[in-house]
Amino acid sequence: MSALIVLVGPMGVGKSTVGQLLAERLGTGYRDTDDDIVAAQGRTIAEIFVEEGESAFRAIEKQAVHEALAGHDGVLALGGGAVLDPDTRALLAGQRVVYLSMDVEEAVKRTGLNAARPLLAINPRKQWRELMEARRHLYEEVATVVVATDGRTPEEVTRAALDAVELKEA
Repeated sequence: MSALIVLVGPMGVGKSTVGQLLAERLGTGYRDTDDDIVAAQGRTIAEIFVEEGESAFRAIEKQAVHEALAGHDGVLALGGGAVLDPDTRALLAGQRVVYLSMDVEEAVKRTGLNAARPLLAINPRKQWRELMEARRHLYEEVATVVVATDGRTPEEVTRAALDAVELKEA
């Protein structure tokens, strides 16, 4: 089994919104590994970070991503840091991966870079830039296509993603 489309990109880029729209347009299911983690753990991602730390969360995330890639044939959205794991990146090879990109100003507008994002609690703009510097090349490494989201509506991003991966609506 293989996902039809896998979405990667930074927090707040719209993976969940665009993922749901893509699934609807393609007549397939939608799954988000962050939602899987929250459901399995019975607590928020922020709580996992606070209670167990980032490395424990990344281990949980890696397992959730591997299970989702093996068991889902629709649209799959991965958490922003999922690409940090080399095994996950290897699993994404051969998948149809759409990297949704945005610049820091767009990120500020969309997320408010708020404290609910555990990695952005202090000096959010600086931390977002540093996260993107550390992750951008990983997103690009796994991506089949890159779709910029800046200044676009979710519908426009969805259309651009469909066009980029050359899939037709159901």
